[in-house]
Amino acid sequence: MHTSSLQQNILAELDHELAVTRKVLERVPEDQFQYQPHPKSMKLGQLASHIVNLLAFKQLFVDKDERDFLDPNAPKPGPSPTTSAELLARFDQYSASLRQALQASDDEKLTHSFQLRRGEQVLMNRPKGAALRIMGLNHSIHHRGQLTVYLRLLDISVPGVYGPSADETGSF
Repeated sequence: MHTSSLQQNILAELDHELAVTRKVLERVPEDQFQYQPHPKSMKLGQLASHIVNLLAFKQLFVDKDERDFLDPNAPKPGPSPTTSAELLARFDQYSASLRQALQASDDEKLTHSFQLRRGEQVLMNRPKGAALRIMGLNHSIHHRGQLTVYLRLLDISVPGVYGPSADETGSF
């Protein structure tokens, strides 16, 4: 009987989600980066950048034991990309770095605790593998869903995410 490890399962899930996310990001037109469907919504470019920057955040769950949002020395993403090429280049760079960190980890390390804090306030304390899935993958999937709505509102063809989209099949 073949058994999969926690690490292998997360890598397989990550690979699927990265491929789908890249397809969605490829559709984001840079001439619409300032598009904002509602005053409380992020602009299209901000949302796409946030999805990409979350990859670096996910890597913290693998490499570190904690992240304090009040730490002035904590790593911060660079300026938001201003072109589609920059957006996709950062996505590819952060994806490769995250995959490498996850491949260098193992099941035992992924069961160690990760704390997300704001000073003394603990916002989350979970095993690294659970943090990666909940605050990492699920968080990115949520924002990717928002991004597909932005694309739809801009009448841009939406790629299939978990099967063909109406744009790919001609029906809904």
